[in-house]
This record gives sequence, structure tokens and C-alpha cells, in this order.
Amino acid sequence: MIKSLRKILLVACLAAPSVLPAQVCLVSKGKAHARIVLAEDNDVNRKAAQLLQRFVRETSGGELPIVANGRRSKNDVVIGESTNEATDDGYVIDCSRGTLAIKTAGGKGAIYGVAALLEKQLGVDYLAKDFYTLTPSADVRIPQMHVAESPAFRFRQTFSYSNNDSTYRDWMRLQEHREMFAADMWVHTFDRLLPSSVYGKSHPEYYSFINGERRPGNHSQWCLTNPDIFEIVAHRIDSIFRANPNQNMISVSQNDGNDTYCQCPECRKVNEYEGSPAGCYVRFLNRLAERFPDKQFSTLAYLFTMHPPKHVKPLPNVNIMLCDIDTKREVPLTDNESGRDFVRALEGWAKISNNIFVWDYGINFDNVVAPFPNFHILKKNIQLFKRNHATMLFEQVNGTLGTDFAELRAYMLGKLMWNPELDADSLMQRFMRGYYGAAAPYLYRYQQMLTGALLASGTPLWIYDSPITHKNGMLNANLRKAYNELFDEAEKAVAADSAMLAHVRIARLPLRYSELEIARTESGGDKAAVEKSLDTFGTICAQYGVPTLNERNNKVEDYCRLYRQRFLPNGTKNKAAGAKVIWNIPPQERYQPIADKALTDGLYGGTTFVESWVGWQGEDADFVLDMGEQKQVNKITTDFLHQLGQWILQPKSVAYYASDDAKNFRLLGTHEFPEDRDISVKFVPATVTLAAPVQARYIRVVVKTLGLCPSWHYGVGYPAWFFLDEVVVE
Repeated sequence: MIKSLRKILLVACLAAPSVLPAQVCLVSKGKAHARIVLAEDNDVNRKAAQLLQRFVRETSGGELPIVANGRRSKNDVVIGESTNEATDDGYVIDCSRGTLAIKTAGGKGAIYGVAALLEKQLGVDYLAKDFYTLTPSADVRIPQMHVAESPAFRFRQTFSYSNNDSTYRDWMRLQEHREMFAADMWVHTFDRLLPSSVYGKSHPEYYSFINGERRPGNHSQWCLTNPDIFEIVAHRIDSIFRANPNQNMISVSQNDGNDTYCQCPECRKVNEYEGSPAGCYVRFLNRLAERFPDKQFSTLAYLFTMHPPKHVKPLPNVNIMLCDIDTKREVPLTDNESGRDFVRALEGWAKISNNIFVWDYGINFDNVVAPFPNFHILKKNIQLFKRNHATMLFEQVNGTLGTDFAELRAYMLGKLMWNPELDADSLMQRFMRGYYGAAAPYLYRYQQMLTGALLASGTPLWIYDSPITHKNGMLNANLRKAYNELFDEAEKAVAADSAMLAHVRIARLPLRYSELEIARTESGGDKAAVEKSLDTFGTICAQYGVPTLNERNNKVEDYCRLYRQRFLPNGTKNKAAGAKVIWNIPPQERYQPIADKALTDGLYGGTTFVESWVGWQGEDADFVLDMGEQKQVNKITTDFLHQLGQWILQPKSVAYYASDDAKNFRLLGTHEFPEDRDISVKFVPATVTLAAPVQARYIRVVVKTLGLCPSWHYGVGYPAWFFLDEVVVE
């Protein structure tokens, strides 16, 4: 586990040297020559003063005293005077006539102004959790200056582990949703406001009508045309605001899941008139906005509600939280078809609303520790959001420690959310110099090569990707060799600095993980070399405390254990290896090209359903394996995937049959699957062991589908998937 670091480096001051004479001397030869004066003694101004005091002391050794409402004199730093030169959270830094003033336009403007002064004039860079760089100097003088800055977005948040450090969060000018949304009601709130556990049995008519019946559940949506729901919800919202008098915003938004909106006759009539299921939602939110005109109501434009309605317009106090979840990330949103569909939705909402909250996605959720070179699109996408009336922005980048370049991605996003006109490449290089030290040139070249290879490959970059998707593109063998050479040089360059070496080794983990994932898809490899790579990967993850490999919190130690069990040769001989498959009920069409081989090729699928797995949706599977000759059968195992987030559930059962002639089959045994609500990704074996061996040439496998997703699942009322891979006959 990395201990908390406070790394102070001798680095060149990155601000341009001032040619103006010093107006205020804060410290001379290590001795303080100024005071910090609070214009008003409140929490924000005092925190800003303490931030300035801390970093002036760490830079120079001089301790600036903090006074509240004291008489002002030359060389004072006055914090917290109000200004109308900026918008909320903005600031003015004014150094003239022998006084330095950090003025605030409201919110945390005073803190952000101090951070800007420290960064631009003292050369301090706060780069990640508990890690910053600064330029030591016994003298601290501030030149004449007048700077006014306002944020591009009124709300800015990244999902990064560094946000647990409050100083980092303030430095990067980031917020948390709980600061703004009453009772932390900020997304997927339907079931919290109208719990299906309370109302589902007694009032199923409150919930979605799907595939012929009402389907109450904690992931079901509301029947928004039901006249009784509004008053219940309005009463609940009123009580929440009364309990949180200092907050005036709440999210009233659909539960997670796609296509689960109500399709009763009344709701369908509205949807058809409006041209989008969003019609019912905006109408409902407008009623709440009219009931509480002094409050802000946020709702999702997500999956089935992404496109705006044709007629109804959101009231000014209705906030549209628009999500680009289904888009690819190898190019800006304007440049591929999935992105252009989102852009059409964004532009449509922009025509009817000036109150848009964009929820943007920026990492591979199924494999967070895998290369995800999207840095080249960050600026263009954020500029797109800004042009189309987005005033709030959340970047979901799942930045746990070990996530692909988590610290760099969070840094660049934080800076660009404040000012989308900054140069993205300069931000990348600045961060790398501070965070990776002498290794920075090698990691910069790695990112440039990786991005170029992605674009040249023509392979989309998806948030549910697998490294295997890119094994013939940006992760082909020749490129991986070149990447590893760069990382070898990077590690050598910082070998004497344990903190920098840790940063480089963590940055290398996605490449190591990709090599392991690709190795398991290739037969005839060097088992000893793969085992060594697996040991190295597990050791480094454990050393630095990498917590998870995906959005579903699968642990590294579990991955390493299962890798040895599933993917490394264990001596078990599959008597059905290479067997011909005879289909009675084939898989979904998209999986048929691989299905004939994938079930008996000896290569097991990983945690991502897009490779090696064969899937059925809402129907049974039925197929026969022709082993070519009579063989003794003692045990049969079929491998199933469990991944609730992708509507992949375990089926009801699997039954195995044997035959000598492919006509007359006798039952060997059945495996029943218990219900499993665990969100972790799992591999579930279904094994039948015979009491006595039998002779057979043909093995029939019949899988009974679960049918529709249950009430507790995201896909309530819709057909569930099941995926299977290897069938092993022993």
C-alpha cells in the first residue's frame, strides 16, 4: 500500500517569469513580511487563508499570520472581498498599490483564487491524492497583476480516488454531488422516492406496464400518467427539502436499466405524441417545478430518455442530466455514428433548455486496469458540451488506484472543466513532468504511440471493451514489445526515487493486464512465462493497494487465482475437444460465427462478454456435441458467465444427455441454478458427476432459460441473457 506522500521536488517554475516589479513581498530570506487578513471570517475564507499559509511556509519557511478583520497595511494579503468581475466560484487576484487581494464571486472562489496564485506564481502543483510539487525559495514576491477567472461549468466533478483528499479537490476546483443535491438524491432516485418494497404489492399500477403486465420492482420505472403518484412524490420531496433547508436541488430520475419505461395505453399515447419516452418524464418534472418554483429538479436523459420530446419543453428550473453512455471513445463524439446520435440528442435538448447537466464516461468499466487512450478527445468533447448549454458536468472515469492513468485523466479533466480552452497536450506534459519526473518523456511517448495505434487500427474504443478486442490493433505483439521497452526505460530513469517508481509501476499495470488477457486466448504459449507475468502483476497490485479490476469490484487476488484455475493448463483432458456442434436451438445471431468452435476450443472466456462467450437471450439452448467416436464419460461441466450489469444471469438449469446414435438420448443428470443477486462478475460451473461411467459418442446439452429478468434486476420484464463457454467432458 502506498503511504500518504508529501513529495517536494526542485522543479522549474512553470509560470512565465514576470517582468513586472514586485508589488507585495510575502517572505524575504525565509522571514515573513506580510499578513493574511480575512475580509470576513467564514469557513471558506479561513480555509483559503490556511491553504496560502501552508504553501508559503513549505515553499519559503516563512509563516504568514492569519488575522480576522484587522487593520490593513502594506504587504497584506486580503482574502474574501466580494467582486462582480466573475461568476459563482470565480475569483479575482489583484496585486496593486502594495496590497494583494484574493476576491471572491461566491461559492469557493476565495479558495480557488489562492490555489491559482500558488500555482501560477509560486510554482506549486497539486497533482494527485497527497502528492504535489513546489519550487523552494526563501523569497516570495508577487508582481503587479490583475486576473479574473470564472468556471466554464457551475458544477464540476470527476470520479477519482484523489478526491478523497480535500486539498486536492479544492485545488482542482471540483465539487461533490452531496454538496448540491438534497439528501444526496442525485441519480436513479425513483425507488428511493416511491419504494417498490412499500408500494409494489398494494399498488402495482404505480409501476411500468411491460410485456403485458405491471412489473413493480426496485429497477422498474413509474407509470407517470397515473394521477395518484404525483401527490405522493410531491409530499416526499417537500419533506426532503424541509429536512435539508440549505439545499434547493433534487434529482427525480429513472431507475437504472434500459427500455423499462411504462408502456400502458396512456403512457404510450404521450410517448407517441412526443416522439420519445422523455415526454412523460419532462411533463412530470414540469409539474414538480411548478409546485416548487424556488427549487431545482434534475432528471435523467439516459438510454431510453436520451432523445428530447418534440413538444413539451423543460421549465427553467428543470435540469436535464444527459448521459452519453452508448457512445464509442476512439474519436470525439462528433466523429463516429454512436457519438453523432448523442450529439443529435444534445443539440435537441439545447434547443429547448439552457439547464443541461452532462454525464460523460471515460474509462473501460469492465476492465478499468486496461489501456484506454481517450486523452486526445477530452478537450473537444468538453467544448462540445459547453457550446450546447451544458452548465454542469460529471466525468465518470472510475478512478480507483490502478485505473489506466487515473491521476493524469482526473487532472486533465479537472483543468478542462474549469477552462475548456486550455491546451490539452500542455496539460498532459505538465502533469507528467511533475508526477513521473525523469520517466515523463517515456510515458509521454507511450501515450502518443498508443493513441496513434488506436486511430490507425480503426477499432472502436468502448466502455465495455476487452484488451482482446485490440490484440491485433493497438495491443498487437510488436507494439506491446515497444511499449514495454519504454516502460523499462521509464523505470530505470526513476529507480532511485521510490515515489516516482511507484507511479511508473502503477501506470504500467494496464499493459501487464492486457498481456495476461491476450495470453489466455492463445494456445501453445510459454506457461512458465505467463505464470511469472501473473505473479508480477499480482505482487505489484498488492504492493500498492490496487483495489479492483472492474466496476463490479472484482478483486485482483481473485483474478489471479481464477486465472491459474481457468486459463493455465492443468492437465485435464477434454474428451469433447474440437467436437462438432449440432444445433437444435442456436445462440443469438451475433454469436453464431464463433459458436461452432468456442464451446470446445479449450480457451475460456474472461470477465467481458464480448469475447469467447456464446449467448442466448430469453430462450433455451439445445445442442449436441459429436465427439467422433464412443468415449467413456464420467463427468460433464459447462462454464457460465454471471454479469448482472449486462443482463447476464444464470439460467434455470442445464441437463446433460448421452447417445450412441444421435437419436435416442438418455438423461445423465441436471444442474439447477440458485438465484444470485451478487453484482460481481463470476464464472459459474455447472457440473454433473456420474455414479458410474457410461459409453457415448454424442453429448446433448439443454439449458433452460430464466426467461424474463426478475423484478429486482435492471432489465425487469425483459428477456434475460445467459452466456456459456467451454463444455468439458471427462
